[in-house]
Amino acid sequence: MQAAIARYPKDRQRSAAMPLLHLWQEHFGFISDAGVNWIAAKLGLQPINILELVTFYPMYRQQPAGRKHIRVCRTLSCAMAGSYDLMQRAREIAAGDPNISVEFVECLASCGTAPVCMIDDELHENVDPHSIVDLVRNQQPIVRPRPEPHRLEHRLIFKNIGRRDWKIDIDTYVADGGYEQLKKALTMSRAEIINEVKTSGLRGRGGAGFPCGVKWSFIKPDEKKPVYLICNADESEPGTFKDRYIIHEDPHQMLEGMLISAYAVNAKTAYIYIRGEFPEGAQILENAIEEARAKNFLGQNILGKGFDCEIYIHRGAGAYICGEETGLIESLEGKRAYPRIKPPYFPAVLGLYMCPTIVNNVETLCHVKHIIAMGGAQYAQLGRPNNTGTRIVCVSGDVQRPGYFEIEVGKVTMGQLIYEMAGGTKPGRMLKAVIPGGSSAKVLRADERFKIKDRQPDGSTIEREMFIDELPMDFDSLAAAGSMAGSGGVIVLDDSRDMVWVLNNINEFYAHESCGQCTPCREGSLWMKKITDRMMLGGGVVEDPKTLKTIGDNIAGRTICAFGEACAWPTQSFVEKFPDEFAARAKKPIPPPLPPELTPEELIEDRQVPVRPLAHDPGWEKAGAAGTI
Repeated sequence: MQAAIARYPKDRQRSAAMPLLHLWQEHFGFISDAGVNWIAAKLGLQPINILELVTFYPMYRQQPAGRKHIRVCRTLSCAMAGSYDLMQRAREIAAGDPNISVEFVECLASCGTAPVCMIDDELHENVDPHSIVDLVRNQQPIVRPRPEPHRLEHRLIFKNIGRRDWKIDIDTYVADGGYEQLKKALTMSRAEIINEVKTSGLRGRGGAGFPCGVKWSFIKPDEKKPVYLICNADESEPGTFKDRYIIHEDPHQMLEGMLISAYAVNAKTAYIYIRGEFPEGAQILENAIEEARAKNFLGQNILGKGFDCEIYIHRGAGAYICGEETGLIESLEGKRAYPRIKPPYFPAVLGLYMCPTIVNNVETLCHVKHIIAMGGAQYAQLGRPNNTGTRIVCVSGDVQRPGYFEIEVGKVTMGQLIYEMAGGTKPGRMLKAVIPGGSSAKVLRADERFKIKDRQPDGSTIEREMFIDELPMDFDSLAAAGSMAGSGGVIVLDDSRDMVWVLNNINEFYAHESCGQCTPCREGSLWMKKITDRMMLGGGVVEDPKTLKTIGDNIAGRTICAFGEACAWPTQSFVEKFPDEFAARAKKPIPPPLPPELTPEELIEDRQVPVRPLAHDPGWEKAGAAGTI
């Protein structure tokens, strides 16, 4: 615990609250009241400052789990692959063994090997529901061979992923040319590095696609306050699973990119905010940091160039909202992850501890190393104008070969990605829809036509109409098609999928993950889930599709952070693109009766709850088949 506290400034020890809670839970199995009080006293805080974290972050428990604890992923890709059957089987096992506990959890970032579950801290992939008993008894993950890179791939970041001759230790990395780019960067000025990154055209790979070099240039060269760099490794967007492989199989590439970036923005301290569901990844990074420090790539006077930099690991605890950069900063400061209002709280001006802070995604930071190696101008030759370089796309759902692919941005079309690289839809099935950028991206129908402006070599643009198969996989084309590239998580839906069921699964995720700070999002995400729940149970009323869209419209653009859009866009697009399916589940003229209002004690004592008609007439019965009041 003392070592964990020492990772943060002496006057900012509240930041150690989450690491201490992790240590306490790992030792005792859960967070007791005594643990809350002890940690609060240790950090000079009030118990409520600790309790608010325990009740906010899903991974902290106030009751002990079983001796073996099973966490089954329930988000879209896993649900499509059978995680609900897996959950049912796990519950049956737990019912007969008091030493086993089980829970549904949100995305475990392994969508390409769905369905997945974690047993204690071990991830198990492609789990057959009938094999869960064997997994519980013999907790050895099955190691499956990785496919060779596809001919359409262009691997930079993933060059070492899946290599049979590759080890993750620093000696293997250095022998392969590792840390040479750090040596080169330390001979350059900070302005030169930032200019190379600007020249490269690198856009952030975490979702927003903001130009990386421009973000770095917001840091003043003569900044008097400490500058911080944060690596956002809280990959929580359903459908996205690229960071897991970088962290697990090439951690030094990420550290080298971070060190070059820290030098460029003059940051002496950097933090890796890694999601709590990556316990093995956190340990791999801890080991890599110690290896780098032993060879003077990290720490004081790096390589004798007078540059000092420390990198520390900070584990999250299961909150999707920490992927938003200001929510992440609040969490890193030891608070609930409530995003900040921008302006004035732009991280580059008022970030961690109210100091200038740069927050970049794992993949973005890895690209920096390759930009230094190639030069910004040569890197910009990869991909398309304004969409330069490579990016990793993750394909999951109804395809024959789900997985990760590193492509030149815009040089591969949606059709090539789905049919050539991912093996196409399953036998006998047709493509119905695609979610191109993680679950928060707007869905695209397979039979839509899109008007896309193609930039010509002479700088002019020509508008072309194209089908979904022809869409280039780049930021601008997907935005023009009405969706977004997002985090690169491509979820494929075939003609067997019920779109109300798909949206209900997505709505459940966002209702669970809303931080609750903004009323439109807190209330709206839950009501969208309640309505699609009701539609799935046969209680949908004629006004429900319209109500769903109205709720989404009243969330988007009315919240502090982009989570409002993330939870609203799926509802807006699914209801608009598949009206017949939603209308088919919305036929009742009035809502079903409501349960009576009972006290918590009555709800616990009574095994059944009677229902009664609405206390007043809302006018629904006048709507009739026309659906208007």
